[in-house]
Amino acid sequence: MNQKRVYKTYTQEFKKEAVALVTDQGYSVAEAARSLGVNTNLLYKWKEQQEAQASGAALSADEREELKKLRAENKRLRMEKDILKKASAFFAREMS
Repeated sequence: MNQKRVYKTYTQEFKKEAVALVTDQGYSVAEAARSLGVNTNLLYKWKEQQEAQASGAALSADEREELKKLRAENKRLRMEKDILKKASAFFAREMS
């Protein structure tokens, strides 16, 4: 009886409010996690992620999406450059 483990997902808003309980309201991480019904390790992880974003060490969702698009464009441009390089070498041999 193989049952797949179902992971609970939380919205960004929920995560921000959970961290706010610790940072703004003065709750301990254990108290906040217990009252919200989440694991303390998870709350610590959310707190670290928000602190990293605030300090600029981590990318925001918009920056991550832009980076993904730029990497795809970079890959496409490199392929185009390689094709043009091969074509110019081919036509240089043909002219000789």
